Amino acid sequence: MTEQTKVKIGLEIHCQLTSLKTKLFCGCSADYRGKPPNTHVCPVCLGLPGAMPVINKKAVEMALMVALALNCKIAKTTFFARKNYFYPDLPKNFQISQYDLEGGEPLASNGYITLTVNKTKKTVRIRRIHLEEDPGKLFHPGGIGVSSYTLIDYNRSGIALVEIVTEPDFKSPVEARIFLQKLRSILEHLGVFDGGLEGAMRCDANISVKGGGRVEIKNISSFKDVERALNYEIIRQKDLVKKGVKFGMETRHWDEARRITVTLRAKEEEQDYRYFVEPDLCPILIDEEWVERLKHEMPELPDARKERFMREYGLPEYDSEVLVSERALADFFEECVKIYGKPKPVANWLMGDVLQCLHSLETSIDKCKVTPKHLAEMLMLMDKGDISIKIAKKVLWEMMKTGKTALTIVEEKGWKRITNIETLEKIVSKVFMENPKAVKDALIDEKAIHYLVGKTMEATKGMADPNLTNQIIRKKLVEWKNKEA
Repeated sequence: MTEQTKVKIGLEIHCQLTSLKTKLFCGCSADYRGKPPNTHVCPVCLGLPGAMPVINKKAVEMALMVALALNCKIAKTTFFARKNYFYPDLPKNFQISQYDLEGGEPLASNGYITLTVNKTKKTVRIRRIHLEEDPGKLFHPGGIGVSSYTLIDYNRSGIALVEIVTEPDFKSPVEARIFLQKLRSILEHLGVFDGGLEGAMRCDANISVKGGGRVEIKNISSFKDVERALNYEIIRQKDLVKKGVKFGMETRHWDEARRITVTLRAKEEEQDYRYFVEPDLCPILIDEEWVERLKHEMPELPDARKERFMREYGLPEYDSEVLVSERALADFFEECVKIYGKPKPVANWLMGDVLQCLHSLETSIDKCKVTPKHLAEMLMLMDKGDISIKIAKKVLWEMMKTGKTALTIVEEKGWKRITNIETLEKIVSKVFMENPKAVKDALIDEKAIHYLVGKTMEATKGMADPNLTNQIIRKKLVEWKNKEA
């Protein structure tokens, strides 16, 4: 990348601690998805006069575990601040967050994540991690650009968020996407977060190109859209620079439908938020004993799990990395291996046909109808010779759609491989009768034998055992040759 086209990207990722049962500062249920609007609210999360927040200790512990997993330095004392700005989704007209200037210190800082990008290791620095409350949710009927009014649901207001801010270490949209995928896997392995939930992870991307100002793209909700939004913005900014158009800092919105960014407002500076210490919450003292206890409670993380998969199951590094990219996928793999006992075939099917099916059905491994036992039983049927690999692929699709076992599907569809010699001999005799020229050719040409095998497979709709079919055809050809002689 030349100096003239240099790109700098930094991310601010907001992750809901979806494993919590209650909100960050009140006892309202955090299970707000799919519920009627404005039903999971109370005086605290609505910001009514006299309502006093109380910190959710479990949220602090989860945030500390995230900080430890991202190799951060933990603060000894941290406190909350009021981030003041007027917006309809903030009923208090301020957000309770954390601030790292003017004597304040976030929960954690100076961490890092190591990625593999194009087979090369890359370290992305984490500037800080802090806790804050989620605002309410705005709805713009018809789209933000055309809606004549806005609806607000405060059910989400007060949900615990961990904000993770990186340094501008990304040089391409692809690197940003890979980082987000690994971050999601880490949070899922920690058990603090379910990335499959709508809005559980949202990303603001800061991007600049050489010769232009820094632009922030707000609230991008998927990995693919982060990559798309950044690609679009790089092209847009480079075009402006090339034309000599000056542009300063601004905040833009990613329009998923049109796949473009649109201007929202001029970019705010830190002083615009008028941060000051939240007077209704005490500082949080974090001692070594607390941190050490959390370290011992932490589960196995993706990098350690990848190394174990390579060591324990003999998998290549690439396979291991793909499997641990989602906790549910790694869990599925291990459960299946317990039943089937052959790690490499399980990994191959999961990384290939299973992920392909999930993508086509727009579902995930933990929400699909196929269980580890289902897949293991299908692989056992293949090993016994009851079904071919071609039939197994069809069986997998049926299992995905119906949730039935492989054996049930094979019996219902009549897909069991034909291995009875007498049955196959009758079918081969019929094929010989219907293809006399091919039989004559097969007596002197190996390719014609393959043709007869293919016609037999066609006659049995792929159910004939190909090896046995080949043996019977060759035996029958010898008989024909001897008969002619």
